[in-house]
Amino acid sequence: MSSINNCEAHFDVLIVGAGMVGTAIACGLGSNGIRVALFDQSEPAPLPADSLPELRVSALSSASENILKNLGAWAHMETMRMTPYHRMAVWEKLHTPWGKEIASRANQVVFDAAEIGHEQLGYIVENRVTQLGLLDAAKACSEISLFCPVIIDSMQFSEEKPQLVLSDGRRFSGDLLIGADGANSKVRQSAGLGVEQRDYEQQCFVATVEISGGCQDITWQAFTPTGPEAFLPLPDVNGKSYASIVWYHQPEKVQELLNLSDEDFLTTLSDTFPVELPEIRKVCERSAFPIARRHAHRYYQHGVVLAGDAAHTINPLAGQGVNLGFQDAAWLIEILINAWQAKEDLGSQVVLQRYENARRKENALMMNVMDGFYHSFSNQSRPLQLLRNAGLTIAGKLSPAVNQVMKYAMGLSGKQPPLASESRHNT
Repeated sequence: MSSINNCEAHFDVLIVGAGMVGTAIACGLGSNGIRVALFDQSEPAPLPADSLPELRVSALSSASENILKNLGAWAHMETMRMTPYHRMAVWEKLHTPWGKEIASRANQVVFDAAEIGHEQLGYIVENRVTQLGLLDAAKACSEISLFCPVIIDSMQFSEEKPQLVLSDGRRFSGDLLIGADGANSKVRQSAGLGVEQRDYEQQCFVATVEISGGCQDITWQAFTPTGPEAFLPLPDVNGKSYASIVWYHQPEKVQELLNLSDEDFLTTLSDTFPVELPEIRKVCERSAFPIARRHAHRYYQHGVVLAGDAAHTINPLAGQGVNLGFQDAAWLIEILINAWQAKEDLGSQVVLQRYENARRKENALMMNVMDGFYHSFSNQSRPLQLLRNAGLTIAGKLSPAVNQVMKYAMGLSGKQPPLASESRHNT
């Protein structure tokens, strides 16, 4: 990674946001000879091996794993920690008319990687591990210049080259500026790329807990009228086992959970969550965040393009948000490299339209599917409840259908970017 001390500098590509998606794009472009400047307000601190697992984690699919391997980040991540999961169970909690939970699980669907000849369905990885792995890969590339920590004072977009000015007066221009700066993207706002937003009635409560029984190999998600209850395995640290508890509920209930003492919270968790929950020894940390659906009206204009959460956010109940972001990154890398090799203007609308064509429909489809789950399981209409549970019951007995869903969720079917191909990092 190079450094620039001049007051003004020009790069092929400017990327605002050195999170997972922005740094992934930088790695893909820089390794192909495209000069990249990467900007962010802060850089994640190193992760001590004996530190407790963090609250913010992601379920990385096989496609995302391949992308990270091809970008050179996975090898760095493996030196830290991650947890493979081999099975995933999904069901709806049902109750008798007088409120007692029904113990039988005819409506449960279990996805097992062994059924399709894979070692695991994916990995639960702390977001900081993924970001640090990508930054290590970026720092090893001479074509990438990292400017961090910095504050961007202004951004300018015109028919000429996009420009940005830092608070210390340094100026930068590029053929293209990529906004990978999250859901409240300043790039999106500065470029006037509008966004459609709809807040969900639920919030997402998350907790890191110490469990007994050793590291788990399964994730599960039980649907309830107020939102899913989920369990994600986390890595062992210093001989102790951990898990992430994810609980979707109305804002007032979430606030109540945050205010409970550790003892009362554990009691509430035990009384509410399914019997599959391992014995919890200790609550390590808990937090909550609102969830919203956002979709930019357009992903680009001349000289600027959006990727990841800057372009779209999705209901997180299936954990697909980060995987969609890596798909954005992989397609944008491919399209820009092809344009670069053909000596096209990277910031031209002709080039950027190819990216929007590749991603908008796919992202919208996943957003609508997640919305469908959200609205379906929130609706307690008796006919609809019978219909969806009949669907789950039938699906659970149809191995080919279950296997196809697994392959799609893992990124093993459908149109995939070349970076998601296993063959690239095996050659």
